[in-house]
Amino acid sequence: MEFLYITIPITLLIAVLGLVAFLWSTKSGQMDDMEGPKYRMLFDDENEKKK
Repeated sequence: MEFLYITIPITLLIAVLGLVAFLWSTKSGQMDDMEGPKYRMLFDDENEKKK
C-alpha cells in the first residue's frame, strides 16, 4: 500500500508535466507548419549550389 502512495503522485506529476509541455509547444507555434519542413530540406540544396 505504501508503494501506491509514492507511485500515484509521481505518475500524476509526470502526466501534468507532459500536458504542460504539450500546451507550451502548441502555444509557441511548434506545430503550426507540419508540412513545410519536409519539403524545405529538398529546396535548401539548390540554394547552396547557387552561392
